[in-house]
Amino acid sequence: MKNMLKRICALVFAAAFVLILVTPATETKAQEGAKVGYSYAFDYWGDVQYSPDAYATSRVFTSVDLGIDTKLKLPQGLTVVDDMVYICDTGNDRILQLQRTGAAEITLVRVIDSFTGDTEVTTLHTPTDVAVSKFGNIFIADKDNHRIIKLDKDLNLLQEFIKPTHETFDQTAEFLPSKIVCDSAERVYCIASTITKGLIKFEADGVFSGFIGANPVQYNFIDYVYKRFATREQLEKMESFVPTEYDNLYMDYDGFIYVSTTHCSENGLRNGSENALRRLNLMGSDILIRNATGEACYPIGDIHMGNAGGYSGASLLCDITTLDNDCYFALDRNRGRIFAYDDQGRLLFAFGGVGNMDGYFRYPVAIDHMDYDDKHDLFILDQFDCSITLMTPTEYGNAIFKAIEEFKDGKYEESCASWENVISLNGNYDLAYIGIGRTLLREEKYKEAMEYFKLKYDRENYSRAYVQYRKEWCEEHIVAIVLVILALICIPLIIGRIKKVKFEIDTNDYLQRLEKNGKLNLK
Repeated sequence: MKNMLKRICALVFAAAFVLILVTPATETKAQEGAKVGYSYAFDYWGDVQYSPDAYATSRVFTSVDLGIDTKLKLPQGLTVVDDMVYICDTGNDRILQLQRTGAAEITLVRVIDSFTGDTEVTTLHTPTDVAVSKFGNIFIADKDNHRIIKLDKDLNLLQEFIKPTHETFDQTAEFLPSKIVCDSAERVYCIASTITKGLIKFEADGVFSGFIGANPVQYNFIDYVYKRFATREQLEKMESFVPTEYDNLYMDYDGFIYVSTTHCSENGLRNGSENALRRLNLMGSDILIRNATGEACYPIGDIHMGNAGGYSGASLLCDITTLDNDCYFALDRNRGRIFAYDDQGRLLFAFGGVGNMDGYFRYPVAIDHMDYDDKHDLFILDQFDCSITLMTPTEYGNAIFKAIEEFKDGKYEESCASWENVISLNGNYDLAYIGIGRTLLREEKYKEAMEYFKLKYDRENYSRAYVQYRKEWCEEHIVAIVLVILALICIPLIIGRIKKVKFEIDTNDYLQRLEKNGKLNLK
């Protein structure tokens, strides 16, 4: 009996061991893609909905991995152009030019710490940002040398952009360029420390042409009233109402400039009176679309700003990059997270955090993207860790981008199928249902679209679909509608006429009976 029990136990353990070995091998790709990681999004009510990971860490590059003898020191800037990656090694007064040579390989091309040209100082001092024009010319924000320099491919000095002497520029302030971009005509747009009037614009010939896109002035109403009645001495002791500074900027493929700022209050972000992210046109007006609904209606990063894990307050969106499909990524310096938004300002997903593991950051300061092998890869620069993290979209992330791009290209049937694929990977993803609804709306399937919009509380799109569905229904039933209207008008008239004739007949009969009985003489 004991031997029989031992055999049964051995068989049970053997079967359990076989199941453990077999189950992972038989797991489908969809199941693998649906594993929930540290990525999340917000639903209509503002609740966190965890999702499969949209991005995975391919590799973290340190100074040793890059083959650099001197370790990175307080790096501040990151720029990606084609397959080149430029790192501003600010603490070491140099620029590192790297080239991507494989899926997870980056090779050092050269170190830019000096140049040749007709100028007194031919070395860099605290470079904070780099921009490269379509002609291959390199623009460097040489901050502590108080200039922006323009170099050719061989590092020959072509031009210097120095402190403007125009009367609109405060001559008492130092010119400390921190972030720069250049357009197709090699006009330069610059963020300078202590300058709050907006972006500084230089023409291609180096002439200062003004400021664009100044942030709206934020002030306290009580302080405003107090200033109206304060004395000169009291006013001198109070702070002035000035626009807030930008932290970073990025120029998209259409020439529009995305800017980010960390100088926003929690209340201002919640009610939409202050914007951490803006998209500026040539006039400096903010044209960023904000069509999200529900609690997460503004692109502000995390909507839950309480104290958790030692981090509190609003997200500090210190950098931004945008894809050619009009989706954009914002980097949160406060909690080390990355927020992805679509062209309507709706949160696609968020991931990252503060930590020492791959996919987490200690103090991220810059982000940029590279389209490689049909994927939208991300590079994130960590200042404290002195490292560059390469992140690649997963099957789930690629499915989302594919659905968005197909919709943008007018491939509505394909987009609908791609959104259904996203739902198969994450059934709680609100934007997939809204995406299907938008696709059906474009295909003029208004009633079906209304069902999807209603499911995810998308009132604006539901109203659009309802208006079109009502119009379509009226056109299909116009004959019946006209008949009903005519019936409503004519039937009461006919009934009234019949009643009137009947009344006249009955009255006449009654009068004749009275006359016949001699009670009434009608002659």
